[in-house]
Amino acid sequence: MPSRTREAIRVAVLADSDTRWKWGALTARRITATSAGPTGFVLRGRATPTARQLAETGVSADAPREVTGVEFLRAVRDAETRGEGYDVLVLALVGGTVRAVLQGLADLGLARRPVIVTGYVGVVYEKLTDGLLLRHGADVVLANSRHDAERFRAVYEGVGAGAESVVEAALPFLGGAPYAPVAGRDTLVFAAQPSVPATRAERAHVLRRLIGHARLHPGREVLLKLRSKPGEHTTHLEEFPFQRLVRELDPPDNFRLVYGHMGEVLDRTDLLVTVSSTAALEALHRRIPTAVLTDLGVREALGNHHFVGSGLLTSFDRLDEGRVPAPDGAWLGRQGVASDGSYEKAFDAARDRVAALLALPALPPITPYYTAETASGYLPGILARHRLDVTAPEPRESGLRRIVREAARGAYRHGVQRVAPVIRRLGEL
Repeated sequence: MPSRTREAIRVAVLADSDTRWKWGALTARRITATSAGPTGFVLRGRATPTARQLAETGVSADAPREVTGVEFLRAVRDAETRGEGYDVLVLALVGGTVRAVLQGLADLGLARRPVIVTGYVGVVYEKLTDGLLLRHGADVVLANSRHDAERFRAVYEGVGAGAESVVEAALPFLGGAPYAPVAGRDTLVFAAQPSVPATRAERAHVLRRLIGHARLHPGREVLLKLRSKPGEHTTHLEEFPFQRLVRELDPPDNFRLVYGHMGEVLDRTDLLVTVSSTAALEALHRRIPTAVLTDLGVREALGNHHFVGSGLLTSFDRLDEGRVPAPDGAWLGRQGVASDGSYEKAFDAARDRVAALLALPALPPITPYYTAETASGYLPGILARHRLDVTAPEPRESGLRRIVREAARGAYRHGVQRVAPVIRRLGEL
């Protein structure tokens, strides 16, 4: 089968949340030498983003198409049948879904399959081995830093799997002007996370300390940057939204909740504070003063253990006193922050890898680590949950079916964010 040598490279992105859509769409542009935007698909599920969330990512004027996994595979198959097959697929998904889609793509038996790229949307601080092995089989597994690339290769080589797919790159959404103080401006931004910290008590503690900091510093604007509005879902479930917790308090006028594109918020930030948000890396890339909180401990469950050695770990007590941490240069150099101006070259290796694969007469078969032989008690359950059988009859989508589906999704979100916490509190009585 001849290699794909045409100038226009067709790229598709399949994502399962707003943040992964942002990562996937920007990654597609950075690793392919094409000016055309990718064809976007978002997977229908618990974290399906709303139109507002998709627009807020700011990565594309065209909204991605909402699909099931089977519908995506059919779209890939039908494009190939029309002679418009995709050259590159970027799978911006959780590990189990990546493994299921890999199986589905292999089962399609395309005359020439696309180059398959996957990776992580941010800091990898949990389920490193499991998540990596579920992604094994993709042609390119992007690592967001030298540190991650070394860890990824160690896992693959440690289980006897090939590690040639691991390619060092960086987070695709770093950018923006370097930090420059503005006379008369003093803005602290806290980058919130949907599930870190997880408990109501811990989230309330962070909120009280933020409000307390605002009272101590009336001349400073304190902004709580939120990822989603109540009822919306992101990559992780948010059981205790800060929007609801703040109703029980009386914040001063210099404390506000804000939404919007993180890059635009960072444009007016003088100090970025977080527990473990990837926004810290975005801020460090722009040399914005950054602090990672230790108030709830330095724990794997919080993800702030990733910042051990960074020089950024501090507490609200120290921030209240005006003490701002300084980052460690050696740590920054290993984390893909590229604050030294090297960012434009960060994706060269990934572009070269994709170009080399596209130039091959034929791509090798998809060969994941997890197979019926290596994971006979694990893989079948993963594949069964996703049910990616393209031979099944296509359901007929009616207006009523869409209405029912949206109502069911709304009921599910209501249950997770309102009913479940009430039941949990009742159980603690």
